[in-house]
Amino acid sequence: MLEAFREYLTLQGKSKNTINSYYLHIKGYCQWYLESFDRECSVLYRENVLDYISYLRNIKKDNGRTINCKISALIKYNEFLVENGIQQDQVVSKKDNIKVQQTYANPSDITKQEVDAFRQQLLQDGHRDIYCLATLLAYAGLRISEALHIQLTDFNLSVGELKVMGKGDKDRVVYLNDKIINSIREFLRVRESESSYLFANSNGNVIHRSTVNKVFNKYSDKITPHTLRHFFCTIALEGGLSVHEVAYLAGHSNIHTTLLYLNPSRESMRNKVNQL
Repeated sequence: MLEAFREYLTLQGKSKNTINSYYLHIKGYCQWYLESFDRECSVLYRENVLDYISYLRNIKKDNGRTINCKISALIKYNEFLVENGIQQDQVVSKKDNIKVQQTYANPSDITKQEVDAFRQQLLQDGHRDIYCLATLLAYAGLRISEALHIQLTDFNLSVGELKVMGKGDKDRVVYLNDKIINSIREFLRVRESESSYLFANSNGNVIHRSTVNKVFNKYSDKITPHTLRHFFCTIALEGGLSVHEVAYLAGHSNIHTTLLYLNPSRESMRNKVNQL
């Protein structure tokens, strides 16, 4: 059943990350069901779904965002069961989501000094590919999935532009500053791969995300590909770009996501409180 669900998601055009996430969440639900009732899960019952949400909240102590991700997977799985005639009723919906209080503080908790020191350490230790990648994430605000799939034909260094295929197959053009242009040029100068991808492994395939994470984890317990994206949104707004400009460059589909970066940082608020 789970493999059929995976195929269903693939036919709907879901991304690999979404498919894997939904698959693992439903696998987790089925495992809970088996352990709870000593039988395989064949259909969804609302009573069971509510018990599972209670289990996630009170036993597993998952946070609201994590629970809502699992609820989203259950909603999609329920749709799959209905469309395939396995059950008739939609027993879980977005109304079951946990209310999550938005974080007031700016999502970025890293400083420019920390980011540039991190990049410099990568460069000094010979990780020119990851140095170039980190520069793109920090100063162009790309998602890691977007950056890893950049092809050599996607950018024009003479005019400082990069075509990005974002979420939902939405194209956008991002503008490259001198830091990025210089890092790409120098990387291309020493790059040995013949792959069409900018960041490729020895087989010419895209570098796997786990390889990138391994290098990041070696040099920092604070900086990740995603925190570099947060960093970009913060410095872009501080640098004078408008909310709409940053939303476009970062590929945010909802302007409210961008507005979070206008909030003061946690460190800024701590400093102010300490001065009271």
